[in-house]
Amino acid sequence: MSSDIRKFMAQCVDCQLVKYEPAKPWGLLCPLPVPSQSWEDLSMDFIVGLPAYHDNTCILVIVDHFSKGLHLSMLSSHHTAQSVAQLFMELVGKLHGMPRSIIFDRDPLFISKFWQALFHLSVTKLKMSSAYHPQTDGQTEVANRIIEQYLRAFIHCKPNSWGHFLLWAEWSYNTSTHSSMGMTPFKVTFGRKPPTFPQYMTGTTTVDTIDDLLSQREAVFTLLCQKLLKA
Repeated sequence: MSSDIRKFMAQCVDCQLVKYEPAKPWGLLCPLPVPSQSWEDLSMDFIVGLPAYHDNTCILVIVDHFSKGLHLSMLSSHHTAQSVAQLFMELVGKLHGMPRSIIFDRDPLFISKFWQALFHLSVTKLKMSSAYHPQTDGQTEVANRIIEQYLRAFIHCKPNSWGHFLLWAEWSYNTSTHSSMGMTPFKVTFGRKPPTFPQYMTGTTTVDTIDDLLSQREAVFTLLCQKLLKA
């Protein structure tokens, strides 16, 4: 009944002419400034509450606003500001240098004195979103949703195995064509198309460990194709 009523009202000319919108008028869209280079302006967030995988229950998500690329890493539930800063240097600092600015929400870790002092001395501007402007950190929220959806497609039968697919989730995201750019984040960052993995036939090598590793990789690719076709 409710569906029929909504459909009837949406098609009623009198309703569309007479009824008013009770919400406040929307303001103009104020997008963030477009960065000039890759990995200069970043945003960070956590995906929390995951089943324990080798004592890790969180994912650190770091997104570049220019290339739309991201880096992912696992974290334990008792991580600290110092451990996250060390992980940030391992993921971003050693590859891209220190960014010009970082956007994040007001997590207690990010507003700590350690975090503020560290990046102040690194000449990195910290930009925190607020309850009145949550869209400031929207880039990371979208990335979180995509990563969660990707992992859920693989682990819905075995939730504790999410860490096994995290590196493939990052590879899949960074090598997929982004709608706003028409190219992949990998190409924006490195200036070339992402390399492809050659197909492996089980039993090609006599080294059992390598055979198991590459066979598992092919199984992941096959499973991904099945999931995409089903979707």
